[in-house]
Amino acid sequence: MDTLFNNLDHLTHAAEINSDVRTAERGAAPQPKKSGLKSWSASLLVLALVAGAVIMGPETLFPPAPAAPAPLPPSVSVSLPVQRDLAPRLEFLGQFSATEKVEMRAQVGGTLTKIGFNDGAIVQKGGLLFEIDPTPYEIKLSSAKAQLEAAQGRLELANRELVRADTLKKSGFGSVEVADQRAAEQRAAQGAIDAAQAAIRDAQFDLDHTRIVAPFTGRIGSHQVSVGNLISGSRAGAGPSTLLATLVSTDQIYLNFDMSEADYMTFLRARANQNGPLADEAQIALADEKTFDHRGTFDFVDNTLDRASGVIHARATVANADSLLTPGGFARLRFEVSKPTPALLVPDASVLPDQSDHIVLTVGANNVVTPKPVQLGDLRDGLRVIRSGLAPSDRVIVHGVPAAHPGATVAPHVEAITAVSHSTQG
Repeated sequence: MDTLFNNLDHLTHAAEINSDVRTAERGAAPQPKKSGLKSWSASLLVLALVAGAVIMGPETLFPPAPAAPAPLPPSVSVSLPVQRDLAPRLEFLGQFSATEKVEMRAQVGGTLTKIGFNDGAIVQKGGLLFEIDPTPYEIKLSSAKAQLEAAQGRLELANRELVRADTLKKSGFGSVEVADQRAAEQRAAQGAIDAAQAAIRDAQFDLDHTRIVAPFTGRIGSHQVSVGNLISGSRAGAGPSTLLATLVSTDQIYLNFDMSEADYMTFLRARANQNGPLADEAQIALADEKTFDHRGTFDFVDNTLDRASGVIHARATVANADSLLTPGGFARLRFEVSKPTPALLVPDASVLPDQSDHIVLTVGANNVVTPKPVQLGDLRDGLRVIRSGLAPSDRVIVHGVPAAHPGATVAPHVEAITAVSHSTQG
């Protein structure tokens, strides 16, 4: 009530001020306030308002502002999960490596006189790659051949002397000691021949290895030594040898990858129900590709888990006739581990992280949002495979997920889930 009187006093005072202002605008001096009939009229009006407020209540004269309407529940799109028969599969990131790789090193030393390839070219098996000055080894071979000729001459003489000594011994004109001496000379001459022949093979080996050829067809790297340089060689690799170039095969290539222990156990349990060798088709997507258009053969799993990292090494072999695949490059690989089984799929955007787990928001019969923890699989045609936690009858929120939160009431409407494609993508 006090507030009501204060408001009336303020209104009366404001009316008087407005009257003085209008008088000043007309150019007339403000008239002194009169305490006559006008003052009594204003007082009576105030009293009437106060009496009405007391009798009818202030809400009648001053009704409250209308309340704001309640907000509408957010609209969301819902759909049942897509049901499809899918073969469980595993997907990994792998790195290519050459099936054959060799470091070209000389087995003999000398001066490099020729390079028979262009850096980065495809070289054929048996093609000349490097040539070392053969002169010292030709001299060594000639010397060995000369030694052989000399040994052969001594052997001929020793054979004649042995025959003569045996004849004299039989006729009684020669001694046994002389015959034995001639036999020893003959054996020594034969040993000299054997040594000379070994020296020839040794010299021929060195001479042959002054020409370094490709052991298989592949792509050669850049040459590490230029013509004119003196290089060192070692037959058994026991001593220092000069790296000349690196050669890798190109017709086939390995795609190496590591499986976690969990994936490895999934693989083993799925394979326990199958018969046949380990030779499955692997689908491969290169680093710049979104579709798995390349094919390989998953053909190797190592025999030991790495204790430090907890993974096991595996490998697929991929044909590379066009030399598109390069050792060291990365690619994604996936392969199926068992026969198709029924599975549920939802849009990947409908899956939300929840700390270390994942949830899918569903709408119950009373239109209340209910989260469901789920176990995820891989992507198929742009949809996420749900391994467990979801029922075929659950209404999954497929659009409007940001506007919905667990426990909220929503206005659902049905919208069908569409897959990207049924190709090899995702």
